[in-house]
Amino acid sequence: MPFAAVVPALLEQFEKIVGKQNIIVDEENRYNYSHDETEDYSFLPDVVLKPGTAEEISAILRLCNEHVIPVTPRGGGTGLSGGALPIQKGVVMSMERFNKILNIDELNLQATVEPGVITEVFQNAVKEKGLFYPPDPASRGTCFIGGNIAENSGGPKAVKYGVTRDYVINMEVVLPSGDIIWTGANVLKNSTGYNLTQLMCGSEGTLGIITKIVFKLRGLPQKSVLLLLPFITNEEACKAIAEIFRAGITPSGMEFFEREAAMKTIDYCEKIYAAKVSTPFPENMDAYLLCELDGNDEEVLMRDAERVMTVVEQFQCGEILFAETAAQKEELWKIRKNISPAVNAYSLCKSEDVVVPRANLPKLIIGIKAIGKQYGFNSVCYGHLGDGNLHVNIMKEQMSDENWATHVPEGIGEIFKLTVSLGGTLSGEHGIGIAKKPYMPIAMREANLEVMRGIKRAFDPKGILNPGKIF
Repeated sequence: MPFAAVVPALLEQFEKIVGKQNIIVDEENRYNYSHDETEDYSFLPDVVLKPGTAEEISAILRLCNEHVIPVTPRGGGTGLSGGALPIQKGVVMSMERFNKILNIDELNLQATVEPGVITEVFQNAVKEKGLFYPPDPASRGTCFIGGNIAENSGGPKAVKYGVTRDYVINMEVVLPSGDIIWTGANVLKNSTGYNLTQLMCGSEGTLGIITKIVFKLRGLPQKSVLLLLPFITNEEACKAIAEIFRAGITPSGMEFFEREAAMKTIDYCEKIYAAKVSTPFPENMDAYLLCELDGNDEEVLMRDAERVMTVVEQFQCGEILFAETAAQKEELWKIRKNISPAVNAYSLCKSEDVVVPRANLPKLIIGIKAIGKQYGFNSVCYGHLGDGNLHVNIMKEQMSDENWATHVPEGIGEIFKLTVSLGGTLSGEHGIGIAKKPYMPIAMREANLEVMRGIKRAFDPKGILNPGKIF
């Protein structure tokens, strides 16, 4: 079914719903909603709407469904797969006014939050009450909770505590028809029909627009230990990860990055924060692991740290750095969390986030570097290797536009084929969006994709909500 254009009569109706101050029609301001952090993609919407209630969203969707106008939900604009880009123009539905933490229930360890709350703001609010919301994507200072749910975001702490969907127990959602539903109940166990709550997590805004979320929380760990483990090669670092887990140790973070990533990020941080990085990164080491252990018993943490050091001694490991102060811990995490913006500041990048079983990480790293040589591109690898999730930033550097448009996509296809052959899949947390959509048949059979299309049709028969994403 072809989409219709947003005509002046519809703009008048939208203005009545959200108010003149919450509708954007001028091109300069619409441009701000045309792109995210995915390469240099930009798609200009016909109009941007900023509703403030579920009822306003319902009214907008009823109009758009009636007139077959495409609607693209948008959070903080930090996505890396183009999931919030209005590729069919139409309406961008910005969730920026849904920015309230509605309730923190300390007795039941739950919180009710609107989707436009910044992740770090939410984490800090529950931390003040001695509670803990673990998912912590690198963009947590700017990304929205709703976007985290749409992409099922993870972050460094996912290795121990799980990803976003592990903390969502109920949601208020506006369907493309305009109907408003709750997906579940505010309980920890629920076997009442299909699990619509989990279905919404990772659906990339294609099935409904989330307006409230009920999260479960944890008690806040009081202590942590942080180790910087340097290795001669990427492969040795990857081998060490599997052995640490085999030793019965469960870090709260197990982050990997190459030396090139570390050096580019140190330069970037020193420019951005105007402060010299004091942490020494041993030379002649190609790879680093950032290993965090957390809990409430300092003696247990120190024993586990000693066990980690004993394990990595089996591999080609350099001098281990034990972060002794809060400032040093903060600096190390600042470097890790700034790798993506640092690499993107250096060069236009294609950002992939493949995931494989941990034991297959050495083969994955070796294969990615070989594919890069074959197709003529340089990549910087880093990521959450504690759960097998590797970020691969392919840098354009001096590459011609022609090779960037042809050779690199072919090489990415080979990386995905390698990933799937190693028991993995295309994305651990960035989602599919438009960037990985062409590669979905590598990871899934047609029967799988048709089941997903059937679910999409059931929720959105006219296909108006975030069209052109995933498949």
